[in-house]
Amino acid sequence: MLRTIANDKLIVTINETGAELWSIRADTEYLWQGDPAVWAGRSPTIFPYVARLFEGRYTVDGQPYRLPIHGFAGSMAFTPVQVQNDSITMELQSSKLTLALYPWPFVFRVRYALEGNQLNITYSVKNTGKTPMAFGLGGHPGFNVPLDNGLAFDDYVLRFDEPCAPEQVLFTPDCFVTGEKPAYPLRGGDTLPLKHELFDNDAIVLYGAAKGVTLLSPKGQRGVHVTCPQMPYLGFWHMPHTDAPYVCIEPWSSLPAKYGEITEFTDNPNLIHLDAGKTYENVWSIEILF
Repeated sequence: MLRTIANDKLIVTINETGAELWSIRADTEYLWQGDPAVWAGRSPTIFPYVARLFEGRYTVDGQPYRLPIHGFAGSMAFTPVQVQNDSITMELQSSKLTLALYPWPFVFRVRYALEGNQLNITYSVKNTGKTPMAFGLGGHPGFNVPLDNGLAFDDYVLRFDEPCAPEQVLFTPDCFVTGEKPAYPLRGGDTLPLKHELFDNDAIVLYGAAKGVTLLSPKGQRGVHVTCPQMPYLGFWHMPHTDAPYVCIEPWSSLPAKYGEITEFTDNPNLIHLDAGKTYENVWSIEILF
């Protein structure tokens, strides 16, 4: 079922399946609309693991489990628990199905709230179990490119909020972490020009970049500004070896597994660790420019 929130600037639609953003409209549609011939996703919710586990497997205190890419939240039905004209909170509680995949009981909430031309997204994880839990989470919104009539994909850039010297997290051809993080030079210290070939080796994931980035064209008026102050990693992606007319801006709390390693969650420094009875919150935002 689809749910809609709105104010005098934006109309935002959310799918109860996966608490997934389905549409962001102002004067035009800003969110990629999920063409299955290219990429059927629009803005998958990532929980409780970011990207891939080696062989799809991991352990907790030595006990084996399996998870799909980006975890299970994106395919599960969320329940609206707080609904207003300009905000909605969606909830996923642990169940027999989740406990078979992930051994910790939890309540995971995704809140979308409009503030002018900005959409604030809050991820909230409560550990309802009796032992510390470990997890990763993140966003995966795709944005239409071009956003302005008459422009092309390579008329656009990703411009960071301030000059920075990020490192690129390198991946194997099958998208596992190699452990290498070379410097990733930006034009002028703050700009990444877009071209389809950037994504021929899959996602570009940066560490140490500025916490905000704007998708824009110097030739156009429309853009998208994403801020993610609590996320250490920021990824950019579209389907490799295509001229897909979108780009994903992906704030991540953690990284995929290393090639050849079965990840142990319990003491993994890559993951968020949350004590029993405690709640973790992470807030990021999408500002629409027009």
